[in-house]
Amino acid sequence: MSYVLILFYSNSGSTEAMAKQIARGVEKGGMEARLRTVPKVSTVCEATDEAVPSSGAPYATMDDLENCSGLALGSPARFGNMAAPLKYFLDGTSALWTAGALRDKPAALFTSSTSLHGGQETTLLTMMLPLLHHGMALIGIPYTETELMHTKGGGTPYGASHHAGFENISELSDDESALCRALGERLAKIACRLETE
Repeated sequence: MSYVLILFYSNSGSTEAMAKQIARGVEKGGMEARLRTVPKVSTVCEATDEAVPSSGAPYATMDDLENCSGLALGSPARFGNMAAPLKYFLDGTSALWTAGALRDKPAALFTSSTSLHGGQETTLLTMMLPLLHHGMALIGIPYTETELMHTKGGGTPYGASHHAGFENISELSDDESALCRALGERLAKIACRLETE
């Protein structure tokens, strides 16, 4: 069955909350949403995480990525870039790159930051780079989504974003949730159209 992979890393739960809203949009757009995460990166050489997470989304595999019809990639902002665990996972996708396995598949991005100007847009832009190397077709949020014009928190044309606040106490605003769902729905509809070509 065709699905959109929603691949994310979330440390405090904000990015995961966005992933769940994007999943709702994907399903409204007519595709299955498959939520997957990645384990933390440790400076300890021995394995530190269980092979299966104790709660939440399962860990992503290369098969999840290779067989998806579309990808929504999400990470908290870390100094204007994606978090190390997600980058570590993407660094291991060379075999998919060599095979062209992700070429022409649509992809979208989402991020969360503690401060309003905490590098949301640069995080989204730098997350695009490995996807462009894979030959993916990037989509964003058009300004026809009215929430993009009046959001007081996150929301960019480059992808969905969320202002979590310090201590990550801010829940997704109505505008942020709507933009996540709109992005997921748009991604699913484009993935469906590309599959029928």
